[in-house]
Amino acid sequence: MSQFTKLKPKKTIAERFNTKYQLVIRKEENLEEKSTFGFTYTRILVIGFIVFMLIFAASLYLSQSLLARWFDPRYAQREVDKKLYQLRLRVDSLAREEEEKSEFISNFKRVLNGDTSSRFVDAPAALKEQTKPIKPVSKAKLSPSDSQFRKDFEQSELSLISLTSSKYNELSETFFFTPITGFISDKYNMQEGHYGVDIVAKTNEPVKCIADGTVLMASWTLDAGYVIAVQHRGNLISVYKHNAELLKKVGSFVNAGEIISIVGNSGEMTNGPHLHFELWYNGSSLNPEEFVTF
Repeated sequence: MSQFTKLKPKKTIAERFNTKYQLVIRKEENLEEKSTFGFTYTRILVIGFIVFMLIFAASLYLSQSLLARWFDPRYAQREVDKKLYQLRLRVDSLAREEEEKSEFISNFKRVLNGDTSSRFVDAPAALKEQTKPIKPVSKAKLSPSDSQFRKDFEQSELSLISLTSSKYNELSETFFFTPITGFISDKYNMQEGHYGVDIVAKTNEPVKCIADGTVLMASWTLDAGYVIAVQHRGNLISVYKHNAELLKKVGSFVNAGEIISIVGNSGEMTNGPHLHFELWYNGSSLNPEEFVTF
C-alpha cells in the first residue's frame, strides 16, 4: 500500500494580495499586547501609491515656485521678460495717448486762431453741401468774455477738440441731460459772436453735466467768472460759464447728469444769475437748443 503526501494548492496572485495579515505590537518586558493593525498587500499598495502621488505633486509645485526662485537660473530671466513686456505695453499706450493729445491741442489752437473749416477727410456731407459760408471766428465780433476765455484756454495746454455741424447724425442720436432748467434770455447767434445760450435760473441752482466725460478746464476768468469745460466722447465739448462755484477739478471723470457746478453771477459780462452754455464739435460751434432741452 503506497502512501501519498497531500500537497497544498498554490495560491493565486489575487489571493496573495487579498490575504489578511495582522501586525501585533507587544511590550518587550511582558509581551503585553499594545495595538494591532490589520492589512493586506492590496491596501499597502494603494496607500503607497497615494503617498507617492502626494509627494510627487508637492515636489512638482515646489520645483515650479519656491525652489525655482532659488535654483533655476531661467526663473529670473522669465520674470524680467514679463516686466519688460508689461512696460512695452505701457509705453505703447502712452505713445498713443500723447499722439491723440497733440492732435487735440493742434485742432483747438487752429480753432482759436479763427480757422473753423473742417480738415477731416470724412467730413460730414452736410458741411460739404453748405452754400452759405460760415463767418470765421477771427472776423466775427467777439465779446470780451469769449476773448478772455479763449485766451486762457490757449495758454492752458488742454487737449480740447474742434467744433461741428448741427446736422451730424452721431450727435442727433445721443441723449443729453439738461444742464439746468430755466428760460433762455439770449439765444445762440454765431454772427454776433454769441456761441452759446444764456439760461436764467435761480441763484445756487445746481448745474449738471450733459453727458459722460472728463473735465478739461475748471478755472476763473475776469469776464466769464468761474468756467468749467468737459470733453465728451465723439469729439464733443460742453462749456459752462458764470458759475458761483465749481465742484469738479481738471482731469475728473463725470457721469451724465452729475452736478459739476453751481449757477451764479460771476464775471464782469453778466447782469444776473444765469448759465452761459456752449457746445463745440469738430470745427464749429453748435446751437445747444438743437441738442438739449432747457
